[in-house]
Amino acid sequence: MTSKVEHVLVRTAPSGEPLVVERGGHQWLVAEEPLRWFERTNWWERERRMPRGQGRIDVEVWRVQARLGRNPRSDLATMELERDLAGGGWRLRPAAYTPCPMHREDPGGESTSVGLK
Repeated sequence: MTSKVEHVLVRTAPSGEPLVVERGGHQWLVAEEPLRWFERTNWWERERRMPRGQGRIDVEVWRVQARLGRNPRSDLATMELERDLAGGGWRLRPAAYTPCPMHREDPGGESTSVGLK
């Protein structure tokens, strides 16, 4: 079974720490101190060739807890984000995303907000 890779926009502090995650037309503001670690990847699962100039590939991963918008009462959602070192973008790890009750996914994969105006 192959999981769909979801690219998200992430605004960071000068230190590289995620501050805001933009996903599905919504902004998630990081509310708790994020956790960062590095993982060794199996590059052959994503690429046909090892990226030029790199003897090994490590992926930077951040686990963040974020609130939908600026509402301090919204529930926290936990997300794991991978930074794409080659392209500079970000990917959301699908199995790691835990939505808050006010946000749900419809069967078509679209994000919807419930009860928000």
